Amino acid sequence: MTRFRSARVAAKTALTLSLAGALTMSSLASFAQTNRIDIIRPDAPSLAAFGDYDIGVRTLTLTDSGRIDVLNTQRGGETPTYDRNLTVEVWYPAELNGQSRGGEYQAITRNPAIIATLQGQAVRDAAPATADAAFPLVVISHGYPGNRYLMSHLGENLASKGYVTVSIDHTDSTYDDAQAFPSTLYNRPLDQRFVIESMAQMAADESSFLAGMLDADNTGVVGYSMGGYGLVNNLGGGYSDEIVGSFMAPPNELLGQHATGNPDYRANLDPRIKAGFAVAPWGMERGFWREQDLAGIEVPTFYLAGDNDTVAGYENGVRAIYEAAVNSDRYLLTYKNAGHNAGAPYPVPHEIIDSETGEGASHYTDPVWDNVRMNNIMDHFVTAYFDYHLKGDETMLDYLNVVPDGADAVYSMSNGNPAADHTYWPGFEDGSAVGLKLEKLDAK
Repeated sequence: MTRFRSARVAAKTALTLSLAGALTMSSLASFAQTNRIDIIRPDAPSLAAFGDYDIGVRTLTLTDSGRIDVLNTQRGGETPTYDRNLTVEVWYPAELNGQSRGGEYQAITRNPAIIATLQGQAVRDAAPATADAAFPLVVISHGYPGNRYLMSHLGENLASKGYVTVSIDHTDSTYDDAQAFPSTLYNRPLDQRFVIESMAQMAADESSFLAGMLDADNTGVVGYSMGGYGLVNNLGGGYSDEIVGSFMAPPNELLGQHATGNPDYRANLDPRIKAGFAVAPWGMERGFWREQDLAGIEVPTFYLAGDNDTVAGYENGVRAIYEAAVNSDRYLLTYKNAGHNAGAPYPVPHEIIDSETGEGASHYTDPVWDNVRMNNIMDHFVTAYFDYHLKGDETMLDYLNVVPDGADAVYSMSNGNPAADHTYWPGFEDGSAVGLKLEKLDAK
């Protein structure tokens, strides 16, 4: 099985810092007290390990002029516009030039009164690595509410493997500025497309730190919850014409811009999105898609969900989206018994745990699954999926096309090599695929 654990992966430690060797379970607790976003458990699947590149990070503000101002639009009235500002965190392969690896993020939490200090591997404003350009782009889109740091574990992890990752603070949807829901319903697909275009322009700008190192024509989008809602729309799942005029929708049928019945809807989609990774996408149970709407998705998509998700739903939610997207190649990874927080959020910050009330802790946790383990599994499959679709690495299919239920896979080794009856998930240690299902459906 050495082909599934390359020399690059083997060379990386379980936590790719100045540590040597794998972390023990007891040391995980001490790292949790420092809010590390880069912990790799000893039982993590192999592709969760960090890659060869050092990581740089920068914070940018992007402005989309002339966006419709949903919050100030009155039903039956005019539709004012405004300049919509989006703060984004950009992680990228870097040259440290003698700098020490690592840095901190000051992150507002689900309890906005509490600021968490997150620690990771990225170095603020490090020089970009340009020798191996250009790198594929991955856009990360959080839920409602959330912020750009919620999936920072993935942002750093992918940058270490040769991606430029940009995570969005969706205005009106963050922990400290959450506004009326119709703004999120309208703006989420637009924010994702605007950020892709902004990154592409920066790559073409010789004065930008991203000049020449970013291949926006090969873009993947990771969307969690409301981020998944926007992603499904950007993949070709137009919203139901029936939802456009509902009381939940933005006023004056503004959501019609993203609806299947709009003749301009598909023309506005971005063909640079080559693959989607939708984590617990919200909206199916609330009527935002019909089966005929989801048949419009042709972009390959990986869906991730917990089968006890009471927010986005599972059988009538995420699974229903997966099954109805009949014109796309797609996967569905299910964390058995997990809820809405499967995979995406980094572990609950110790500042919340140590607070008097613990308010906000449930936003980051799952009653059954350990967060770090969920993060590691998600990072493993995001790596495999995007390496295949954005980098053309066909060996990644070995990690994706597996015995559907991990509990049914057979782990059988002989003298350190797979025996004839070995069917265990590549990259997973014995017993570590139990609790997971990975299904596949091909396009019609």
